[in-house]
Amino acid sequence: MASAGTTAVVPEVALRSGNARTAMPMVGMGTASFPLVHEAVKDGVLSAIEVGFRHFDTASMYGTEKPLGDAVAEALRRGTLRSREDLFVTSKLWCSQNHPDLVLPSLRETLKNLQMEYVDLYLIHWPVCLKPGPPELPTRKENAVPLDLAGVWRAMEECQRLGLAKAIGVSNFTTRHLDGVLAVATVPPAVNQVELNPAWQQRTLRAYCADRGIHVAAYSPLGGQNWDGQGSAVLDSEVLAAIAKARGKTVAQVALRWIHEQGVTCIVKSYSKERLRQNLGIFDWELTDEERLKISQIPQRKVVQTSSLFSQEGEFTAVDPAELNILEE
Repeated sequence: MASAGTTAVVPEVALRSGNARTAMPMVGMGTASFPLVHEAVKDGVLSAIEVGFRHFDTASMYGTEKPLGDAVAEALRRGTLRSREDLFVTSKLWCSQNHPDLVLPSLRETLKNLQMEYVDLYLIHWPVCLKPGPPELPTRKENAVPLDLAGVWRAMEECQRLGLAKAIGVSNFTTRHLDGVLAVATVPPAVNQVELNPAWQQRTLRAYCADRGIHVAAYSPLGGQNWDGQGSAVLDSEVLAAIAKARGKTVAQVALRWIHEQGVTCIVKSYSKERLRQNLGIFDWELTDEERLKISQIPQRKVVQTSSLFSQEGEFTAVDPAELNILEE
C-alpha cells in the first residue's frame, strides 16, 4: 500500500472471515494511551496518516475511539486521506460488554464514537466476562462472572452479518480458548491479537493459528507494557541491539522486522512522526539466518497477565481463577 509522504509499501494479508475477504495492512498504529489525552491521540493519528499508516487499532476500553474518529474526519477534510475505504480500523469489545445482548449495542456505540458506518475488524478483547457496567481498570475480582462464549460469538457473527464489522476475531485467546470458539463458530475468528515480540514469541499459539487459518496480530511488539517498571525485554535486549548496530537499524526496526517475518501483523504505538516513519521502514531488508537464530534464543517472558485486570483485594466468587489464565503452555 503506497501512501503520500513515504516510500514505504505496506504489505497486506487477506483475512478469512466467513464469506468476507478483508485485506489487513501488516503494520498498524496502536492507540492505547494511559492517561488519555484526546488531542495527543488525534495529532498522533494525523501524523501517522501523513507518513503512510492506514491501519489503526483502538478499543472501547482505551477511550481512543473518539479521537481516532476525529482524526480520520480531519484527514478527510484536509485531503490527506481520500476515503474511509482506504483505512483498516480495528476496535474491541470490553469485558463488561462480553454478554450476548450487549455485543451489538456496544459495537453501535463504537461506530458512533468513530463516526463510521463499519469497522474492518471487531475483536473480543479478553476471554473474560465482567458484570455489566462502565469500563474500569483494574476492577474488583467479584465482578468476574462466567463467560457465555457461544452466545457472545453468535452475537459477533450477527455484527458481521449486518455489515457493521467486515471481519470478527478475538484477542488474548489461548489455544484452549480458541478451541471453545471454533467448537461453536459458524464464522471462525479471522484474527487473534496477542502479546507477541522477540521476548515472547508465542510459538505454540502461532502454529495452532496457522493450522486453522487464524491470522495472528501482535500487540506490545516492542515489549512496551511492563507493569513492574523494570524496562523492556525487547528494547533493552543486547541481542537485538547488536543486530541493530550491525545493520544500521533501530532496535525497534529489528523487532518489528522479526515479527513481520513470522507472518504476524504488528500493532505498534508511537506519536512521534520520526518513529512512525521508522516503524514503516521494515519491508525493504531481511534478517539473516544467523540473526534469526540468535533472536530465537532470547529468553522468554510474558508481561501482560489476566491478573492485571483485577485489583489485589477481594476474591473471585463466580469463576475459577484458573479459567482466566492466558499463559500459553
